[in-house]
Amino acid sequence: MILNPRLRIAGLLLMVAGLSLPQSSTTYATPEIRRVGDKLACKCGGCVNTVGNCPMLGCHYSTPARDKIAKQQASGVSDQAIIDGFVKEVGIAALAAPPATGFNLLGWVMPFVGVTLGLAAILIYWKRFHKPAVLVSATPAPPREIDEKYRKEIESELAEME
Repeated sequence: MILNPRLRIAGLLLMVAGLSLPQSSTTYATPEIRRVGDKLACKCGGCVNTVGNCPMLGCHYSTPARDKIAKQQASGVSDQAIIDGFVKEVGIAALAAPPATGFNLLGWVMPFVGVTLGLAAILIYWKRFHKPAVLVSATPAPPREIDEKYRKEIESELAEME
């Protein structure tokens, strides 16, 4: 049975359109999911993104985490309770940024301390080893007697050479 070429093309386009539809609605991060997911670190092995913005398709950590966040939000759980649940399961490493309390406060303070110490070291080095430029006009001119002495000596040596 031979089909009309236009009918085949229409069928092919319909099939491609069907395949390009999303498979599930949870693959997209809604603003509500992103609000919570941006506070949680993605743990998919070397990933530096958050659960809310992990770009890896089919990520083994962020995709189930987004689904879990969506289900808990649908059941009315607060954002902080969801985050606390992830911290309880994974530990403090579940957070994208360490809390600014206790020993973790060093994570917030040390970058500023390091930059300040580095700038201070550069300033100390600059002041200690930088020699100011010598001004040409600041050096005194040699006395005229010395010039006359050397001029006479040069003339006498030139006369001997002739």
